[in-house]
Amino acid sequence: MWSLCLHTVSYAGFWRGQARLELEEVLRKAKELGFQGVELMAKRPHASPLDFNQDNYKRLREIVDQVGIQVAIIAGYPDLTAGIDRPMAPFVEIQVLYLTELARMAHALACPLVRVFTGFERPGISFEAHWEACVRAMKEAAQRAADYKVTLAVQNHHDIACHSDTMLWFLEEVNEPNCKAAFDAWAPYLHGMRGEEIRAAVRKLAPYIAHTTCADYVAVPRVEYNVPLNSFRFPSEPAYWAVPMGEGIIDYPTFFRALEEIGYAGWVAYEMCSPLRGGGSLQNLDKAARTFVQYMREERWRKEPPKNR
Repeated sequence: MWSLCLHTVSYAGFWRGQARLELEEVLRKAKELGFQGVELMAKRPHASPLDFNQDNYKRLREIVDQVGIQVAIIAGYPDLTAGIDRPMAPFVEIQVLYLTELARMAHALACPLVRVFTGFERPGISFEAHWEACVRAMKEAAQRAADYKVTLAVQNHHDIACHSDTMLWFLEEVNEPNCKAAFDAWAPYLHGMRGEEIRAAVRKLAPYIAHTTCADYVAVPRVEYNVPLNSFRFPSEPAYWAVPMGEGIIDYPTFFRALEEIGYAGWVAYEMCSPLRGGGSLQNLDKAARTFVQYMREERWRKEPPKNR
């Protein structure tokens, strides 16, 4: 079936109580846990372009080969609307330069893909201005990445192109052959899509999907205490915390069946980049990562009914 890769952010120590491993340790950890590749986090503490030159890349590639694992994709962290309210500074150029450096990194590591975001919306700035800045920056970044034979994969994460419809429109407007989609299941599900709507979103983006990253979540109920009334406002917006694959609410059975229907042949990544039930100890992270590998290898999603709750 699909090859599996581990996002190194899972062991970066960013989240409450999360264990931190250095990059070489994460590579070895991924191999030990049964992954064929890694999604390499392109910022500190793992692989910031500021800390690498050609000699460093050569050494890292030697380690990757020695461990017997692949760099499946570079995980970039641009925000293409950063500074949109301060037009005197060349923020778009800065973001394009960062993405160009990531394409250089990917080329040096024999990696064909760089995961990218679009941009956050800033208050007081029109949606059209945000959109135009993102399209302009992504188009130039894709053209520059093409010099390194690298594809940019836009993730439907939290920004301008998050919804499946806007993702499609965005990719069509960028209109570069090496600008694709890193399309994940959790965002459509949290947008309220169910069953056929998720399948339709996958089919709609089928020509573009080049990567996907998985994480499963549960909704954590929240209430807000109303002091003057000695009462509660209920319900408040829930929080979402990560749980091992198959134990949450995300409809992976429908999503994976849809990927299979469109003939998807890329990597499937796993990430732990939010608070994880049971805490962030090395033992708990390892347990969740192993659960993902088992879930995928045993194709448990074929045996589960779609999740419509």
